[in-house]
Amino acid sequence: MLGFGALAKKIFGTPNDRMVKSVRPLVARINALEPEFAALSDEGIIEKTREFQRRVQDGGESLDAILPEAFANCREGARRALGLRAFDVQLKGGIFLHQGNIAEMRTGEGKTLVATFPAYLNALTGKGVHVVTVNDYLAKRDAEWMGKVYAQLGLTTGVVYPYQPDAEKKAAYRADITYATNNELGFDYLRDNMKGSREEMAQRGHFFAIVDEVDSILVDEARTPLIISGPSQDRSDLYQKVNALIPELGEAHFKIDEKTRNVTYTEDGNEFIEQLLHQSGLLPEGQSLYDPESTTLVHHVTQALKAHKLFSRDQQYIVRDNEVMLIDEFTGRMMKGRRLSDGLHQAIEAKEGVAIQPENVTLASVTFQNYFRLYEKLGGMTGTAATEADEFMEIYKLGVVEVPTNRPVQRKDDHDAVYRTAREKYEGIVKTIHEAHEKGQPILVGTTSIEKSEFLSGLLKEAGIHHNVLNARQHEQEAQIVADAGKLNAVTIATNMAGRGTDIKLGGNVEFKIMQAIAAHPEADHAAIRARIEEEHKAAEEAVKAAGGLFVLGTERHESRRIDNQLRGRSGRQGDPGRSAFFLSLEDDLMRIFGSERLDNVLSKLGMKEGEAIVHPWVNKSLERAQAKVEGRNFDIRKQLLKFDDVMNDQRKAIFAQRLEIMEADDLGDIVRDMRHQVVEDLIDDHMPPKSYADQWDIAGLTVSVREKLSMDLPIAAWAAEEGVDQLAMTERLTAQSDAMMDEKLAAFGAEAMRSIEKQLLLQTIDAKWREHLLRLDHLRSVVGFRGYAQRDPLNEYKTEAFQLFENMLDSLRQDVTQKLSQIRPISEEEQKALMEQYQAQLAAYQAQQAQAKANGELMAAGVAAVAAPVAAEALAGFDEADPATWGNPSRNDPCPCGSGEKFKHCHGKLE
Repeated sequence: MLGFGALAKKIFGTPNDRMVKSVRPLVARINALEPEFAALSDEGIIEKTREFQRRVQDGGESLDAILPEAFANCREGARRALGLRAFDVQLKGGIFLHQGNIAEMRTGEGKTLVATFPAYLNALTGKGVHVVTVNDYLAKRDAEWMGKVYAQLGLTTGVVYPYQPDAEKKAAYRADITYATNNELGFDYLRDNMKGSREEMAQRGHFFAIVDEVDSILVDEARTPLIISGPSQDRSDLYQKVNALIPELGEAHFKIDEKTRNVTYTEDGNEFIEQLLHQSGLLPEGQSLYDPESTTLVHHVTQALKAHKLFSRDQQYIVRDNEVMLIDEFTGRMMKGRRLSDGLHQAIEAKEGVAIQPENVTLASVTFQNYFRLYEKLGGMTGTAATEADEFMEIYKLGVVEVPTNRPVQRKDDHDAVYRTAREKYEGIVKTIHEAHEKGQPILVGTTSIEKSEFLSGLLKEAGIHHNVLNARQHEQEAQIVADAGKLNAVTIATNMAGRGTDIKLGGNVEFKIMQAIAAHPEADHAAIRARIEEEHKAAEEAVKAAGGLFVLGTERHESRRIDNQLRGRSGRQGDPGRSAFFLSLEDDLMRIFGSERLDNVLSKLGMKEGEAIVHPWVNKSLERAQAKVEGRNFDIRKQLLKFDDVMNDQRKAIFAQRLEIMEADDLGDIVRDMRHQVVEDLIDDHMPPKSYADQWDIAGLTVSVREKLSMDLPIAAWAAEEGVDQLAMTERLTAQSDAMMDEKLAAFGAEAMRSIEKQLLLQTIDAKWREHLLRLDHLRSVVGFRGYAQRDPLNEYKTEAFQLFENMLDSLRQDVTQKLSQIRPISEEEQKALMEQYQAQLAAYQAQQAQAKANGELMAAGVAAVAAPVAAEALAGFDEADPATWGNPSRNDPCPCGSGEKFKHCHGKLE
């Protein structure tokens, strides 16, 4: 008997069914228009685009109103450009994307083509559409492939990639449709908001984005913020010394929490490491690790422990070309240029004995959640989103719609096979691969790390089974290996098969074969090559189907069901036959950490023989519950990260909007004047508090402050002694004097030069203050968690203190800008001449040095940079060559505090 819920679903359908049904009339209208658009000439299709643009941009017609015509035009354009006619389900997917949903479409359903429909429709507004992919290869491939469709329709296509020349990048963003990776879009947003003028900015706004592999980008990568950073002081020596101590620790000295991926020292460990630090001279005698002065050292010691105990070579990172390269845990790809923050990357470099790059300070930062929430409208595509539907709705206001497949799914999904030990499991895997390989069935084996893929590769070599391995080490051959994975007898081992972007087609990828054949024989008849290869491919495809289609074999369950479903979804595309199975053991990470001990007890009681596996639907249910628990915990981590970043995001938006306003303004005189007047009022409030008596005023302090902040020597004491002078009168006098002084500067510099000085000074000061503010917020974020012990909510504490810090930053900004503007003055011709002579003398001395060095056969270390070396300055007050504590805290590229005029790193900061 059916329950009420099941009965209601049977009668009314699920909410998803109703969504899919609701767009049927739209699809019918698009199909009805097909003959009309098929009759158009190529020029007629482009003219239709121009007509749509006029109707939307000039006539104010809504995109929904012209959707059927636009989709019909796009379908015809794609048919002519690529020879592909979109199925009805692809049109449905396009409609859901346009409506601001995530279209969940199975692998092989043609998501790349689906994106062209909403991208074309929304590009008619002239505001630009961003299509977001997971890696640069896919961005370039899709832009080139789908660019043919847009060109057929009369629209322009751009692609954004790392290290792209500025002019090319700007042109790519000015295109109607721009393909880019999520990383590059986020970084360009941050870079744009560090530029000095509006013309230098690349992005032109955030109207509509279509995110491919949306779960990978908006969920998996959302835990890590994008950070643009600059080098800080070099501490490589300290990392190496601390690193040498960690191997001496025993198991009693630390605790590892695998669930939270955290490691901490025990009480014994704290005492032992403190003793080691005293012996090595890193911790001065009489000083404890608990003293405030030891904070930096404690941080280094903790990061070194994490590097040794939580990070393993060939799992979380690989070492290539004397460099530690991180590996994306979800896709198994190398993340070139990405580094762990907070000194952890340096600790790993010390552990591996490679060159230690200096630690960085944050210049700008944004999370993917907050970047993608900048868009007016967002859509996404993936094969697996339903398990994270709550998160998409809560954070991004994105609904998830499961789009039915074009043909029914024929894949057979086996129940999981659970073995007692990893050894038995791998024996079972090799045996199963051998059986499938014997009948020619192509096999895709999914592993969770490079280490495991190479271990399994070794077992297959012993068994004499020829195979390919795809992981971060074979990154460059990725597309070729994936394209060949569906061939008869092919065995492919892949690390984390998420979002690879290349279809595994039975019999091999025919388009790939044709491209290779044409590239090898460019002079041959291309049509004949295509016909021959397509004929050969049909026979190969039928042979693979007869062998059972693609067999996807997972060697363990991932923490996330989505990643397992992505692997499984590689088989059974477009109604092809296929099979999937997962092999597990009680020694797998997920089973060991999250699976219950009861399962081990059950297996023991069953008296299972060596090499036997338990296969039962209950095991699947138990595993899904474990995975759901992990997914829930990861969602909480991301939600918490977002709550904290939201506080910074409001401040980031305010600062970036202010920068934009400054860059676009022709005259900043009013802003600068208001800042100056506010500084005057603050000075009066500080030294002549409201409702205070004259004998309580600090007139001497006010005189000094006015000299420092406004560069004016004024008879303030005499003014204060006058009859009837109060705070208001003093404010008016100071304001009038400061305005008169700036009017004189304006006359001396000229209006145009003064406006330019004000703009550059404002932007530079905002950037410097924002950098300092980010550092303070980082420090606040790292300690605010401890407030929980005092029964205070860390998030509320963070909000309150972050707001206070922001207010302080704005006060400090006003003071700095006012002080710098009051100090500037035009230099006289005599001073210009003196500076030029000084520069010429320096240049001559440098050239003489170079000539001498050349004669001696030596190379000058300072190089050409010495030409531009700053004029020798006075030494820092209190500078003592023998006592580094008196040197201040210069960064590596700052002038040396000894006054030599050389950079710190070439002078007293030189590494021995």
